[in-house]
Amino acid sequence: MANVGLLEKFANPETMMALSSGDKMTASLMVTVLGMGITFAALLIIWGVIALMSKILAPKPKNEPVVVQTTTPEVAAVEVSEEDDEELIAVITAAVAASMNTSIHNIVVRNIVRSNENSTAWSSAGRVDRINANL
Repeated sequence: MANVGLLEKFANPETMMALSSGDKMTASLMVTVLGMGITFAALLIIWGVIALMSKILAPKPKNEPVVVQTTTPEVAAVEVSEEDDEELIAVITAAVAASMNTSIHNIVVRNIVRSNENSTAWSSAGRVDRINANL
């Protein structure tokens, strides 16, 4: 109960000046702990209300049988002629030359390997930014 009396003295500016430094520090610490405790309790109450509302208002899953159809995609064998390869090399060379602001005569394409990576546009853009930062 002495602590409650100390907090009451802390509320009045005239009596607060008469307190010792130790009493002021004790009262300040009590106010801090009390404020943090009330805030924590309020957050716990809000969390509990949100958890309760999500359980009450969440749509209940329907127990319908799920029919899964499995199909095997047929991979068509594509024969790529040398003419298509040369055209692909020309297009890639032109694209590289355009991105480097140089002539196609300054670039030699020796090997083209198709990447099987299925990445998003964001990851591809990030990769390009990192490569450009190192140049």
